[in-house]
Amino acid sequence: MKAVRVLSVVVAIALAAGVSVYTIDHPGRGSTFASSAAPSLDILSATEATKYVPTAPAAQRYALDATQSKFIAHALAGGLLWFKGHDHLVAVREFTGEAQWNSAALSASSLQINAKTASMVETSSVFTDQQKQIINKELREIVLLPEQYPDIIFKSTNVTGTGTSANQYDLKIAGDLTLHGVTRRIAIPTKVTITGNEMHAVGEFSINRSDFGVKATSAFHGLVRVRDKVKFNFDIVGHPP
Repeated sequence: MKAVRVLSVVVAIALAAGVSVYTIDHPGRGSTFASSAAPSLDILSATEATKYVPTAPAAQRYALDATQSKFIAHALAGGLLWFKGHDHLVAVREFTGEAQWNSAALSASSLQINAKTASMVETSSVFTDQQKQIINKELREIVLLPEQYPDIIFKSTNVTGTGTSANQYDLKIAGDLTLHGVTRRIAIPTKVTITGNEMHAVGEFSINRSDFGVKATSAFHGLVRVRDKVKFNFDIVGHPP
């Protein structure tokens, strides 16, 4: 209030001296200047002034783009005989999803992913094309059972984190993962970069396949014989829908 009274006195003296007074407003603050030009007083109306009040950025939506993304399940070897020592790199070829992003309130952000189990295929170069065909057949018929469980779904329930630079953020995305008809709570450490109209998210997380009732094969070939822990790596790109 004291600053307002002082400003009022300055304006009154300037007007009495025949000096015009005008205001120049910047976002979030205003400044008053005096001029020796013809007397006039330009005062912003309340409506005009609100145009300069900073507002929190609106939440942004990003549709996940599987064609520009990578989503890999890394299963450590647990096989026998000639297969022993080879890890699996199973890629998720088809998935959709959406991220709601709010840099001003990270807790208001969210993520949802829907991956198609039928699209998961072996990509490791250590296997021949014939071996990959056998592995993919076992993945479909014994391990993933896409006809019975067509989708792997993740829905976030809580997002926390901090900004590390102007456009980068280290996040912890907690949520529910549904796989093989079983839902478990997991947490996914994620590094997010926002550049123009693109969202880029990189991270990894691990699950125990036994927690979701997913088994390794026991078929004649038994190529999908892996340890219990499976690690997922992702490098996902999103664009405004």
